[in-house]
Amino acid sequence: MADTKRETERKFEFTPGDKKRAKRTRHEVPDLTGTAAIAAVSDEGTVGLDAVYYDTPDLRLAADGLTLRRRTGGKDEGWHLKLPVSPDVRDEVTAPLGDTLPRPLAALIRSRVRDAGLEPQVRLVSSRRVSHLLDAEGALLAELSIDAVRAERGEAAASWTEVEVELADGVDPALLDAVEKTFRKAGLRVSDAPSKLARALAETGAAPPARPTGDAAADGTAGAHVLAYLREQRDTLIAQDPAVRRSLPDSVHQMRVATRRLRSAFKTYRKVLDRDVTDPVGEELRWLAAELGVDRDQEVLLERIQTRLGELPRTQLLGPVRGRLRVWNNGRRSDSRRRALAVLDSKRYLALLDSLDAVLDEPPLLKGAADPAPAVLPQAVLRDYDRLAGRVEDALALTAGEERDLALHEARKAAKRARYAAEAAAPALGKPAKRLAKAMKQVQTLLGDHQDSVVAREALHGLAVQAAGAGESAFTWGVLYAREEVQAARSEQELPDLWADASDPALRAALA
Repeated sequence: MADTKRETERKFEFTPGDKKRAKRTRHEVPDLTGTAAIAAVSDEGTVGLDAVYYDTPDLRLAADGLTLRRRTGGKDEGWHLKLPVSPDVRDEVTAPLGDTLPRPLAALIRSRVRDAGLEPQVRLVSSRRVSHLLDAEGALLAELSIDAVRAERGEAAASWTEVEVELADGVDPALLDAVEKTFRKAGLRVSDAPSKLARALAETGAAPPARPTGDAAADGTAGAHVLAYLREQRDTLIAQDPAVRRSLPDSVHQMRVATRRLRSAFKTYRKVLDRDVTDPVGEELRWLAAELGVDRDQEVLLERIQTRLGELPRTQLLGPVRGRLRVWNNGRRSDSRRRALAVLDSKRYLALLDSLDAVLDEPPLLKGAADPAPAVLPQAVLRDYDRLAGRVEDALALTAGEERDLALHEARKAAKRARYAAEAAAPALGKPAKRLAKAMKQVQTLLGDHQDSVVAREALHGLAVQAAGAGESAFTWGVLYAREEVQAARSEQELPDLWADASDPALRAALA
């Protein structure tokens, strides 16, 4: 069993070169009484902490800002996994103390560790003096810790004093700014290291290698630009893995989008990357997106039906409609949730991640990759636009009905690919690509709403059948079905005018 707590904290250290530093001890930090809402400081005593940090041999966790430790001592001894959220904010997932890494924590790092294995990397032994920062009513605002730290890594060792302020739940983060202001006057500054582990690795000569970033596109070639984009999407996919396992809001959607962006980029930039290499990876990405879609599509569908129910007057809510919807969703969602987790635990998924890494580590660049990005990317974007234009025109030529619904769905997928292509090219092509991407997104959104209506009608028909079979009124489900028909027709009526704007030749001409 694992528990999660969100930490909002800031670390400080004494300013290097401060003449007063030599005279200070770890106890000599300024009194924070009177800083912002702090009315009192309560000394909670000193505790000894002993933590061993684990990582892969190539320090994959540290490279991504994660820390995994087994710590004894203190009120929260056990296994701790810290996941970065934003500056000053991390999620700490904890599990009881044991000799082996608990399965819930192992699952959260599987997308990064894979088959590399974990090894002890650093041992940190700390003497921590703790104080509570209280408001005028005695409520806890934050915990102040002054740590005398000794890091040991093989024969290498390092020591330092660190000051940490961690906010209590619900406290305004502005308190950290006020504390920082007081500390700066006393010769303390915000620590350069994001964590104790990062500092320990740096001071013992084992800092993790820097990961390539979007700056790799700085040389201006099409190949460098595309690879930078692919790395960004690969990193997003991996980062969303633990979020999906923790059922965080929108995580499945974000992970699915990353898989689609990767697959689209492989197809769009076929003049840059050899498709003999990328097509098999793209097929695996398609598989992953489809598997994740089972859970995501159910989430979207439930939200749509709930919204439509909320729009109905009470006189049209006949029978136990909300209870029926809840039972229907629970049965479908529990299965989809298990399926998504099974996919993330599968060897096939881990092999896909390895394949993505291989493409990025040894990219199958074609001749066009060496050309300037502005000479290559517009052609790729316009090819995807032409593909979309053909599908929209085909759909508009059909009469309303199932065949047209299918054609509009195909056009929606083409609009998404054209949008992704323009967004991927935007760092190199600037505002023209952004404007085209915005236009493509509008088309995608309209067609997406139409497709959602098609799917919702199928679900509403099933709910009506279930309700009737249970002796309940099916009236409400019929009302919602009719409303979805109206919504779909409205989308089809709006498409010609929207497409006329999105297909303005000036949008495409600006790319050249």
